[in-house]
Amino acid sequence: MELKVMTLNVLFGGQDRFEALLALLTRESPDLLVLQECLGWDDGERLRQVAAALGPEGSVHAHLGAARPRGSGNCYHVSVLSRLPPRSIRVHNNPHFIGHALVQCELDAGGPLTFFGTHYDAHHESLRFVEARYLRSLLDPDAFREGLYLLAGDLNALSRRDPYPVDLADRVRHAGVDKYGHPPRFDVIDDLEGFGWVDTLRHRPASPAWVTAHRVRNGVMIDYRTDYIYASPRMAERLIRAEVIDVGEATDHNAVVATFRTRDA
Repeated sequence: MELKVMTLNVLFGGQDRFEALLALLTRESPDLLVLQECLGWDDGERLRQVAAALGPEGSVHAHLGAARPRGSGNCYHVSVLSRLPPRSIRVHNNPHFIGHALVQCELDAGGPLTFFGTHYDAHHESLRFVEARYLRSLLDPDAFREGLYLLAGDLNALSRRDPYPVDLADRVRHAGVDKYGHPPRFDVIDDLEGFGWVDTLRHRPASPAWVTAHRVRNGVMIDYRTDYIYASPRMAERLIRAEVIDVGEATDHNAVVATFRTRDA
């Protein structure tokens, strides 16, 4: 059996694009899904519609991870939906450590699986680094090395292993983009991979596609990847493939999908 995992930033709650989002999710039909920027989903209706798009009533378990409010008062919630019944769910949203929310789920996928769905801070690498370190605090290194763990979400961070142009620093500066630093920093991804997390898109890519965010600002076009699915070493052994899914006009981030075996080879 296989486990298909997907992460997608829906952009401001989906709003006028919600039917396109539902069509995309119906087509991709992930078993484990994390959605970011679930703004205005507090009443549960859009979350219910997403669950219905993934399967018959009662077959998909859906949870809205309440995000801490931004300065505007808006809450950019993180939603996790799973065909696997969760043993437990915990939401981390302490504003001293977390930019939006980190949803931790314990599942059974041919063994105990710990899944983290998240959306890291959009403003500064130093704030995101606090989140990466907070995640470390939740993990026992030995259990992580031997167990099944997944991390998926919009991390708002750059990987030095992605094929950015040599003049990336100049482009970012001319575009007036400050969130990655000047020059761009890679602290968050370096920290995750230093702990042992395996980047599924680099480990077993299904195609050369890697860009999840096409951006044009001040006339400067830059392609980024800020969306990731990471696996612990043992979980990475079960990885079949990972890929970026072009979502068209459904939202402003492409999706990342990774497919795993539910049993060791």
